[in-house]
Amino acid sequence: MDAKNKNNGTNVNINLDTTPILYTDNILITVNPSGIVLDFSQQIASTNQARIVARIGMSKEHAKKFAEQFEAMLKVAEGQAQSAEKKNKTN
Repeated sequence: MDAKNKNNGTNVNINLDTTPILYTDNILITVNPSGIVLDFSQQIASTNQARIVARIGMSKEHAKKFAEQFEAMLKVAEGQAQSAEKKNKTN
């Protein structure tokens, strides 16, 4: 699967066999002078335990850019959902 990064025109290749989408329902964030680490985890059934499924580290500068882009994408997604709801109500 190929995707194009709209920000800088970079082509991104994804091997769907070796790059699964991992579900997370909890994020632990650790900050130190060098940067930020995000531990994405899943709650284990009805226990008080969680299993880390992915760890991502980045500089503080990159984290700020990520947060801005993530917020922008959420606004787009919310706008699309609201547009779909309005369309469904009129049909």
